[in-house]
Amino acid sequence: MIEFVEDSGELLAIIIRSSFDEPGVHFFTPDEFSQQLAFMRRPEEEEIDAHVHNSIPREVEYTQEVLFIRRGKLRVDFYSEDREYLHSRVLTDRDVILLASGGHGFEVLEEVEMIEVKQGPYAGENDKTRFDSASPDEIEICETIRSSQ
Repeated sequence: MIEFVEDSGELLAIIIRSSFDEPGVHFFTPDEFSQQLAFMRRPEEEEIDAHVHNSIPREVEYTQEVLFIRRGKLRVDFYSEDREYLHSRVLTDRDVILLASGGHGFEVLEEVEMIEVKQGPYAGENDKTRFDSASPDEIEICETIRSSQ
């Protein structure tokens, strides 16, 4: 399953649940995103032509990050651009999320191993603005808001 998390029409995140298993190549991100996210399932013995990637200047204004949850359980809290808490989702083994816009925070619910991919180089504290998280009584774990399969 693929989940598109939105706030007022703005795409905050794309979640690829571990249960997604469609043949072929599926790109989930709009062309204007600085990170492109796809799922590929290709048959045995299919060949992908050898290639190099061309040098194409690109301008990146905002950092987008992808998290690959290898194992464990992670709560993702979503915030609007105005830093208002919206809702949360729980990711588990083999889920993937692209964090595209808005704010986010995390709570590790069970020890987690994850891989993060984002644009670099990392600018340290200049790369982000920290703000107060939602209080525990505000946390609302939502089911799928909009999905496709």
